[in-house]
Amino acid sequence: MSYEKLDIYNIAFELFIETHSLSLKLPHYELYELGSQLRRSADSVVTNIAEGYGRNNYKGDFIRFLTYSQASCDETICHLSKINRLYPELNLNFKEKTEQYKLLGGKINNFIKYVQLSWHT
Repeated sequence: MSYEKLDIYNIAFELFIETHSLSLKLPHYELYELGSQLRRSADSVVTNIAEGYGRNNYKGDFIRFLTYSQASCDETICHLSKINRLYPELNLNFKEKTEQYKLLGGKINNFIKYVQLSWHT
């Protein structure tokens, strides 16, 4: 099996692509400030899932990287919330992404619990 078969990876990857494109619609002066932070945290969600899976023979490492992914998901939600407040004219697209990242966070959390209880190395 590969990390590419994990639902959380595929959801995080698609959300990263969509979030990256949305971030480029921010005002020009935010592209390298809040936009950059958003892109990096969204990238970290998906990247930590992949890196953690590469260490799945070591259950503790796998859980650690999944936890990093969960934390980056929370960070992404925080950045999206700031954008929603600062740029209400962009709310429709960014609000939807916020909700999608909240759902993803729940899925990552459930997967962490699964790995803690059932993952055999």
